[in-house]
Amino acid sequence: MSPAAATTTFVAISIAVPNPTAPSRGRVRLPLGGVPAAPRRAVASMAVSAPRSGAATSFLERRESERALHFVKYQGLGNDFIMVDNRDSSVPKVTPEEAAKLCDRNFGIGADGVIFVMPGVNGADYTMRIFNSDGSEPEMCGNGVRCFARFIAEIENLQGTNRFTIHTGAGKIVPEIQSDGQVKVDMGEPILSGLDIPTKLLATKNKAVVQAELAVEGLTWHVTCVSMGNPHCVTFGANELKVDDLKLSEIGPKFEHHEMFPARTNTEFVQVLSRSHLKMRVWERGAGATLACGTGACAVVVAAVLEGRAERKCVVDLPGGPLEIEWREDDNHVYMTGPAEVVFYGSVVH
Repeated sequence: MSPAAATTTFVAISIAVPNPTAPSRGRVRLPLGGVPAAPRRAVASMAVSAPRSGAATSFLERRESERALHFVKYQGLGNDFIMVDNRDSSVPKVTPEEAAKLCDRNFGIGADGVIFVMPGVNGADYTMRIFNSDGSEPEMCGNGVRCFARFIAEIENLQGTNRFTIHTGAGKIVPEIQSDGQVKVDMGEPILSGLDIPTKLLATKNKAVVQAELAVEGLTWHVTCVSMGNPHCVTFGANELKVDDLKLSEIGPKFEHHEMFPARTNTEFVQVLSRSHLKMRVWERGAGATLACGTGACAVVVAAVLEGRAERKCVVDLPGGPLEIEWREDDNHVYMTGPAEVVFYGSVVH
């Protein structure tokens, strides 16, 4: 049956994989954005090939169509994002609903979120906005900031160590690309006041919510609440919690949507390996279980210090790999260091 006869909408996705050993040409067909109601059928055509050039700039400057969205897929410890060069406008190039479809791992590109690089405001070099995989918009994202920094370095053709300021919904964030390619980010000061996190749990220690009792499905959890510009509920459990044993998909949503968190919350379940080595799993607000959460790792170290479980400088193991986190006493800022890597380049006609 011809596309015209079937009243078919075609969505073309071309992908350039940054790997010289990638297959020279392959083609698959998959529906984008779910299975539409009959008789309309959405089909995506995906072409995978080795890039003609390793530079993201040359790829993004290709203009196959005025309706083409060019993107680069990045990941930071498995927390993956569709990066969009939006420097020519303060309006995102896709809507929250379109972002959710693009993030779908079965019917779309697949990602934890879509991140837009926008013009800077309030003296910042750039502005960062992000839509989660469910279409919601968080204040910021720690792993996303590292990917943002590496993406900027590519499209601006920056070499070596670079540092710039990013305006986010959580305030000003300052990433610095290190000589080894790692990205160190000044995440600012943690917010500990319950009203500002926000949580309805009562303060237990100097206006902070530390080891407060939280009833979830008949069980009492002791939690510490921290905001890194976005809300986090951190628990070390009881009886030496083994995070690998958690049924995260069952317990995570119950924390996220708990009535004590009016803006919902990210939740970190933490196992203490030593006073400088922590292990965590995370249920992210709006994204569910992910392989890594940068702001979550920062919140975990802050909570561990407040509860007397760890030192101010720790390695935090996440399912996707380790992050180095330091909560400095001299400036009260939290610093995160970790990787960010390109996965592939692509374009979508939508």
